[in-house]
Amino acid sequence: MAYTIDRYPSEDSPRLGAMTLHPTPESVPRARRWFRKFITPYDPACSVEDCVLMISELVTNAIRYGQADDPWVVRVEWFREKTSLRVEVHNPGFPANVRLRKPDANDAHGRGLLLVDSIAESWHSGPSRFGGTLVSFVVADAWPE
Repeated sequence: MAYTIDRYPSEDSPRLGAMTLHPTPESVPRARRWFRKFITPYDPACSVEDCVLMISELVTNAIRYGQADDPWVVRVEWFREKTSLRVEVHNPGFPANVRLRKPDANDAHGRGLLLVDSIAESWHSGPSRFGGTLVSFVVADAWPE
C-alpha cells in the first residue's frame, strides 16, 4: 500500500482530513492532489494554491530529512480552528533540526520554510505526537466567522 487517506473525520473533531504517505518523491504531488480534492467541499476562503505550495514544501522536507531505522511514513493532517486552517506534517526526524535557512542565491535548496514563513499566518515546529518531528502552519481567515 502506498498511502491512506481519512475522508470521513468525526463530526466532533476539528480535523478535516489526514493522509499517510510513503517517504518517496511521488508522495509530494500526491499530497498536493489529495489536499485540493479533500479541502474543496469545505469551501475555504483562503488560497488553496498557497496551502498546496506550503504542503508541498513541508512534505518534501519531511521526506528529505525524516529518519528512522524501521520503515516509516509521513503524516499530513488538516484542521479547522474557528476561522483558521492548520496543517500539520509529521515525520520521524529529529525536531531540533527544523530551522529557517538563509540560502545564497546559488543554493539549490533551503527555501521551503522561507516560503511557508512568508505565506502562512504562523508556523511551528517541535516534537510530533507520533514521535519525531511536527512542522505545521496556520492560515488565518480560511473561513468566514
